[in-house]
Amino acid sequence: MKSSHTVIIGNGISGVTTARHLRKRSNDPITIISGESDHFYSRTALMYIFMGHMRYKDTKPYEDSFWKKNKINLRKDWVTKIDFENQLVHFHQGNPMKYDKLVLATGSKPNKFGWTGQESLGVQGLYSLQDLESMEAAMKRGVKKAVIVGGGLIGVEMAEMLQSRGVEVCFLVRESRFWGNVLPREEAEMIGHHMVKDHHVDLRLEKNLDSIQADEEGWVKSVKIKETGEIIECDFLGLTPGVSPNIDFLKDSGLDLDRGIMVNEYLETNKENVYALGDCAQFLRPPGKNRRNIEQVWYTGRMMGECLGKTLSGNKTPYKPGVWFNSAKFFDIEYQTYGWVFPRQEEDQTTFFWKHPKKDIALRLVFKTQSNQLLGVNAFGIRLRHQLLDEILSSKGSAREFLRYFKDYVFDPEFFTNHGREIVKEYNQEFEDFVELKSKSWNRIKTVLNKNLR
Repeated sequence: MKSSHTVIIGNGISGVTTARHLRKRSNDPITIISGESDHFYSRTALMYIFMGHMRYKDTKPYEDSFWKKNKINLRKDWVTKIDFENQLVHFHQGNPMKYDKLVLATGSKPNKFGWTGQESLGVQGLYSLQDLESMEAAMKRGVKKAVIVGGGLIGVEMAEMLQSRGVEVCFLVRESRFWGNVLPREEAEMIGHHMVKDHHVDLRLEKNLDSIQADEEGWVKSVKIKETGEIIECDFLGLTPGVSPNIDFLKDSGLDLDRGIMVNEYLETNKENVYALGDCAQFLRPPGKNRRNIEQVWYTGRMMGECLGKTLSGNKTPYKPGVWFNSAKFFDIEYQTYGWVFPRQEEDQTTFFWKHPKKDIALRLVFKTQSNQLLGVNAFGIRLRHQLLDEILSSKGSAREFLRYFKDYVFDPEFFTNHGREIVKEYNQEFEDFVELKSKSWNRIKTVLNKNLR
């Protein structure tokens, strides 16, 4: 039987997971292409390289020998165009490559909105190794004050990175509270207060960037705020108002594009034997209730890769992501969210919010008003077991059940305080309910925790 060459453009979590799961089921040739790096690395660890907590080689999940051992070919080059009719990938350098099946896992690029001066030196986002190198070059030049535009997760990471090098940080956020399009008011205000009080960030809410000014060498020297006309001097400008699918090189190629590469539930494009996944893919129909048609999260990229690896080997598998999950860190505060917690409560829903009286530790539950069915959980400074949360939300369990066995859902390190007693007491008082703290059988918990390993 004739072998089939699968070419994957992009060596992030989506592309590499596709290659791994295809290799488990097939001996056909696989090539991964990336102009960014020689090997797959953990993109979420960029900040820790900059802060000196890790080395680049420590962020690579696999030894360099892994690729040869598993017969996965690597090519470092930038793709300039794709000839879909002749099934050829063209490169910045070197000869074109023929493919039988093509996977587009090209990731994202930082957003820019046409600001005057946005191409100045010292103005950048944070997504790639090249961005990290640019930040290092700026630090060597000498940065004393930075401005960051965009109140999201990448902006917080960049602020922490810069402060670790002694840089003063001013944060421009267009919303009335930090990450207000995602977090409810109490959580957003807690994070904003934490950034200002504990980390001395100059947080400017309801402020938009108007323009960027550069010095005679072309390096950023200041920014202008649209609302007030105020000029803020800076040596570095971080643009972190989100990311967009990295698809510019595919325009006018005949591929069906919108904001991203249009795909169905099997990650198929409108071109035969051409697939797309991860940050660059846009679903024709969202993959579930309340899901977005572009899902730019690490774990969703991994799940797409698992599905596509099976499909490419002949076992056609749809992408069904299940319960929404995300996690992040706001300086010292760890954050997890499960299910659906929206900035504003919907009519048929009730919310319960608990916050520690002295510390930045909080928990929010969202549940159906009539049935008490748990719909979503926000946790700040409390670590929850992913598998157990996934199970209770998938099985439409209740908020009462979650609170009753709260101690089992928590896996905070030893000597950390479990706040279950205070949380349950406040819930009972607020809703005139009676929930008693209990503990499940550990064998039952182990069954749930291990089911995904089988």
